[in-house]
Amino acid sequence: MQGDTTPSAARAAHICNDPRWNAVINKDPAADGQFLFGVSTTGVYCRPSCGARRPRPENVSFFATTVEAEAAGFRPCRRCQPDQPPLAERHAALVAALCRHMEQAESPPSLESLAEQAGLSPWHVHRIFKSVTGLTPRQYALALRTTRLQAQLTGGKSVTDALHAAGFGSAAGFYAASTAALGMPPRRYRAGGADADIHYAIGHSSLGGVLVAASAAGICAISLGDDPDTLARELRSRFPRARLSQDDAAFAAQLAQVIALVEDPGSAPTLPLDIRGTAFQQRVWQALQAIPPGSTLSYTELAQRVGAPAAVRAVASACAANVLAVAIPCHRAVRNDGGLAGYRWGIARKRTLLDRESEE
Repeated sequence: MQGDTTPSAARAAHICNDPRWNAVINKDPAADGQFLFGVSTTGVYCRPSCGARRPRPENVSFFATTVEAEAAGFRPCRRCQPDQPPLAERHAALVAALCRHMEQAESPPSLESLAEQAGLSPWHVHRIFKSVTGLTPRQYALALRTTRLQAQLTGGKSVTDALHAAGFGSAAGFYAASTAALGMPPRRYRAGGADADIHYAIGHSSLGGVLVAASAAGICAISLGDDPDTLARELRSRFPRARLSQDDAAFAAQLAQVIALVEDPGSAPTLPLDIRGTAFQQRVWQALQAIPPGSTLSYTELAQRVGAPAAVRAVASACAANVLAVAIPCHRAVRNDGGLAGYRWGIARKRTLLDRESEE
């Protein structure tokens, strides 16, 4: 029996041999923005990722732009809305608007009020918000309150005033959340770490001076620099009223461990860490610790790793906020082109750390 040689069969074979057809079959979101396809039997054109039923190949035409598709007599699909910005962009814009609303609100808006503003169900708002930022609306609100609380306390506000200004509804919730976020009770934070005991020591490595400081919970600072006095002043500025004691004999072992890590950043010593930051910052820092020695991730890849692909700038800011050099390896975060940028202890040190890891 000879094969079907009708025009429709020939057209179907031609479409099936086009690599764009595989993207349509697989509803590949990565192909969105590269082309559109129209279906003659329905008169609509769609994105490659459209969830509608798969068309027959002989009924399909490919287009480069919406203008081209509409000039051919097709109308946009109501389901995938190919004439609108990509879904990811629309979601990012929606979440950005919700974030601005939350930042301007005197108290954290409820999920229901956010949903009403977005014109979506609470379930959809929760899902979209987390897919874009990596945080739930509630976690984002808590991070905002922590930032406000820090600003209020360091600005001289009383704890009671800071409680209300930061948007906490009750004292019980305030003390439970704030102590965890600040790493110490709010009164102590306001007083610059008063009554907190922090031991520190400064040693020398091939990258210059190394300051290591620890609270009762673990190592709270690892800094690199050329001038030991500058490193000590920076620590005092973070905890101006804490009890700082230098060169504790029992602390020498931890200093030696950190210096060994600086000299061999690919090693994995067990260091007790006192990690303080917002929920989002801690997600980024955990992702950094998961990058194998000798490997790097771009800030874009890191944002994808923490489930917040649109939050590249926030990820870069979280890397910059890291105060535990090498232990939280923010030196493994690079630009999209592989270039080095954004290391608070100097690009030269970042390059050296990466070179040492790649040599292992």
